[in-house]
Amino acid sequence: MKLSGVMPALITPFDANNKIDFKAFEKHLTALRAAGVTGWVPMGSTGEYFSLSNEERDEVLKFVKDFANDDEMLIAGTNAPATREVIENTARAREIGYDTVLLATPFYTRPTQDELLAHYRAVLDATGVNLILYNYPPKDGIEISFDLMDALADDPRVIGIKESSGVLQRAVDIHSRYKGRIDLVSGSDDIALDFMFWGADSWICGPANCMAKACCDLDRTFRSGDLEKAREMMTVLYRALNILESGKFVQKIKYGCELQGTPVGTCRAPLGELTEQEKAEFKAAMQPILNW
Repeated sequence: MKLSGVMPALITPFDANNKIDFKAFEKHLTALRAAGVTGWVPMGSTGEYFSLSNEERDEVLKFVKDFANDDEMLIAGTNAPATREVIENTARAREIGYDTVLLATPFYTRPTQDELLAHYRAVLDATGVNLILYNYPPKDGIEISFDLMDALADDPRVIGIKESSGVLQRAVDIHSRYKGRIDLVSGSDDIALDFMFWGADSWICGPANCMAKACCDLDRTFRSGDLEKAREMMTVLYRALNILESGKFVQKIKYGCELQGTPVGTCRAPLGELTEQEKAEFKAAMQPILNW
């Protein structure tokens, strides 16, 4: 499986009664497809999986699977704090039709690297899925070490790592160490162009929910070899992407969808509303993207 292009880490729309809004979801996915995304990544942190029941998570996975075309990649987020739960979530996702999952490190417990390696191997052995590792130490509290990646690099089921540390040196190191074995996937959105330069052929991208055309155009322009134009595009995108990285990521993504004309509701608790100042700042940064 070759990872390529922009794959949105999907939001989950909610209606006024805080229920999943599948009508809004279909409109949202249709707009993303028109912009040129290459696949779908539901039930990651951008999708607020932490606030959904198992039944709701399965409903979302089924809905996205049914919407997807045969040539669009499908990657399920199946995170949970315990290995047993991850295996259960992953097994259900595979039954629904997902052969690939995106897995961050288990949150709260902060396992050692040996424990984390055992965790990933247990999931692989129990479910037989393809695995994209997800390194996000600012949120999860631990980093996926190179020793751990060395131990998994020759397993053909470990196909990539979404690198969201924000540390460009790690991207360079991953490309140089694991090229041809583990794909580098861009996950640090405000330096996405740098990741592309250092070998990332795919971008699992939360901001694509509210700026899909711009993100896809950046990716396509870079692939075409027009680096000067790609740099100009990244300059336009940078301010909004950087504001997203500064906090209240999901709330701002959902507000951005509203600005784009595909409202998806607000977030479930504990995520709260944006302040008027936060809305104004993000709206100003989004203006050139809305006019893309």
